[in-house]
Amino acid sequence: MELPRGMKDFDGEENTNIEHVRSHFKKLSNLYGFSFMDPSPIELLSTLETKSGPGIRDEIYYFKDKGDREVALRFDFTMGLTRYATAQKSMKLPAKISAFGGVFRYDEPQKGRYRYFHQWDIEIYGKASLESEAEIIEITSRLFDSLLLKDIIIDINHRNLVESYINKVFDSKEPQLVADILRAVDKIAKKSKEQILKEFQEKGYAIEKLEKILEFSQIKGSIADVEKAFDVSQLESWDELKQLIDSLDNRGVSNVRINFGIVRGLDYYSGIVFEVFDKNSTLGALAGGGRYDTLTKAFNREDIGATGVAGGVERIILTMQEQKIISELKQNRVAVLYINEEMQKVAHSITSLLRLNNIPTDIDLAGRNMKKQMDIATNAKFAIIVGPQELENGNVVLKDMVNGTEGTISLEKLTEDPKSILNLEML
Repeated sequence: MELPRGMKDFDGEENTNIEHVRSHFKKLSNLYGFSFMDPSPIELLSTLETKSGPGIRDEIYYFKDKGDREVALRFDFTMGLTRYATAQKSMKLPAKISAFGGVFRYDEPQKGRYRYFHQWDIEIYGKASLESEAEIIEITSRLFDSLLLKDIIIDINHRNLVESYINKVFDSKEPQLVADILRAVDKIAKKSKEQILKEFQEKGYAIEKLEKILEFSQIKGSIADVEKAFDVSQLESWDELKQLIDSLDNRGVSNVRINFGIVRGLDYYSGIVFEVFDKNSTLGALAGGGRYDTLTKAFNREDIGATGVAGGVERIILTMQEQKIISELKQNRVAVLYINEEMQKVAHSITSLLRLNNIPTDIDLAGRNMKKQMDIATNAKFAIIVGPQELENGNVVLKDMVNGTEGTISLEKLTEDPKSILNLEML
């Protein structure tokens, strides 16, 4: 029996890693005042087509239910949360909502993302404000900090800024032209310049103008760097972008830079946009978001705007594995081993005590010999070994599974303050 292409089972280790990201996300979500919810996994197909159009059918799972209704599996949280928020006429604004869970996309499976994968998502609904964007970007930065990820950069841009330059170069404000060229810019991270030029030249766009746009999309750096490289006076929303950088600096968020190549592929983005990368990885964007006021308007709410961000959980986990963070997390466990059957009861008592103190602890349940019990200690930081000679003197053996050193410790002291004895304050 095989699974459908693009689907997979998530085993115990993978679920442990997903739950690790979830716990950090929910903690920060609560800290920043976001209300956590789980929107419906099934939407009416017409809802998902509200802004994406009928073309979205090629990218999602949809079908007719037993009531002959056209429905679809959610491909992100933004559509469902926006449907929910715009329907709450009495909802207090600004409304801050977060979500975490599985989503479905009928894309070509790739490293870090199958057709079913996990996302975290945060949204703010209400009056358009740069401080809302700053808050979204700040919590995004803090999440990656809390996961101990290093070399994270947040690339920020403004859709109006790029659109104004496209209008100038092509001497046109025709919506389809702007949308096509934005897609060309969005593809530069995935395709070569030559491939993009060929693709859009075949659509009838002048190659010299395309080259000018693609050259513009390579500009990135600090405010000073960008102003030195380009005459920004001709661009719309440049001052707004500078104000956002200033607000983030005031909040202590320094891992940001301007990048004119960030436009986000979806048509509903309408202002500030950003993406998050590990500077040393080739995995692509770990998270992305921005302002999407056009989507709330599409749901017939002209009075509120929206801004948000979503991140790919599996891709973040792969990055944590690349940076050896996952392997360190596995070691924050204790394994309790017993020399013989007579020691088993004491070993189980110690295990229960450690778990009552919120210390992740493993013990063999099958009564296996000592050599085979060591298998469960491979991912542990410490092993506690219960032996008859040590126990007779009120002690147990404590073995450091990282450096291999060991010694005896008082069982009484271990039971009184296990976290201090085991030096596991971080657990």
